[in-house]
Amino acid sequence: MPLNNKTPRSGPLAGLKVVDLTHVMAGPTCTLMLADMGADVIKIEKSPNGDDTRHSVPPKIGDEAASFLMMNRNKRGIVLDLKTAGGKQVLRRLIAGADVLVENFAPGAMERLGFGYEELHRDFPTLIYCSLSGFGRTGPYKHRRGFDLVAQAMSGIMSFTGERPDGPPVKCGPPLSDITAGLLASMGILAAYSHRLKTGEGQWVETSLYEAALVQTYWQSTIALATNVAPRAMGSAHPLNAPYQAFEASDGWLVVGGANKKHWLLMLEALGASELAADPRFVNGSDRMANLKELEAELSARFRKQSRAHWLAALDDKGVPCGPVHDMLEALNDPQTLAREMVVEVEHSTVGSVKTIGLPVKFSATPGKVRTGAPVYGEHTREVLREYGFDEAEIDAFERDGAIVTASATRKEQVA
Repeated sequence: MPLNNKTPRSGPLAGLKVVDLTHVMAGPTCTLMLADMGADVIKIEKSPNGDDTRHSVPPKIGDEAASFLMMNRNKRGIVLDLKTAGGKQVLRRLIAGADVLVENFAPGAMERLGFGYEELHRDFPTLIYCSLSGFGRTGPYKHRRGFDLVAQAMSGIMSFTGERPDGPPVKCGPPLSDITAGLLASMGILAAYSHRLKTGEGQWVETSLYEAALVQTYWQSTIALATNVAPRAMGSAHPLNAPYQAFEASDGWLVVGGANKKHWLLMLEALGASELAADPRFVNGSDRMANLKELEAELSARFRKQSRAHWLAALDDKGVPCGPVHDMLEALNDPQTLAREMVVEVEHSTVGSVKTIGLPVKFSATPGKVRTGAPVYGEHTREVLREYGFDEAEIDAFERDGAIVTASATRKEQVA
């Protein structure tokens, strides 16, 4: 079944066919990674309202939700009602031609629809079936729905995030468990694909928001398992090394990694504070951690005397790891961001040029590419069904029965 000739695919996964039954964040992150690396991802949205991120507004770009545009570029979009016989018929044919299926439905939903792993594995033994959920398919919480906020809370992350140990629990700003779960799922799919290339066998790959959050706690888990003491919030400081945190200059904030012996001494030279090297409170790393508050006070008083640009230049000249604390606009416009093509523009079929985050993995021989903007609702339904052998009469019948939605029908409704 040929790919869409209008959007030739490049990248190491060119030719891989993915059926994407995911929504919102974790699942779409997974399929976004695959699509950016060249896979033909067919995103299946529900009828009548589509992916929930279509309604996560503001902001909007034209008539489209910016959040949906970010998470679904490089994918082709169709709309199916999987409660109808026609919708099930279409999905089954797509799966028959697919290498990978990714889903993040509520626990048990795929089984109720007739698309659970056991049934599909029996009929399509080479299929790689990937599930993302709140807590995984085993254990006492396997039936619970999953949300990033809950995963961050239950994993311990919120207990050690914040400014001070006696402060309230604080959630990390980005949806940490959602994005990490998506990355882990894409990694798992590629490992399963490697296994299939060797053996011809498909398998079930699954991960969860809860596990994705737990793997972000390696350092804090190390401390808890070794000492039986739960780490608490430390602001921007590191739980094992010092100084490794943010400091305020006269006109803004910067971060400094002066934790090992070499960088500690070089940082003191840059600060003009070499006398602190002989201070018994700060001689080695364990001393500095034991006296972290005093260390912060000594260094903070010095950093406040000069501008951020002054200190960044002085520290960089000595080879000390450092950087400014950017807001999001500063980060997106940083020359390194632009040089690495981490902000790129892509054409969307209705709203024109859209800025989006670029590919974080670079390949010398098979580079991926942001090729197409996110699909409008039902944009590729008719195109994809044609590719998979349905004729125009069948497609029209599916549309009349409500089994599918096409972009042309959606536009007619909007005009009406």
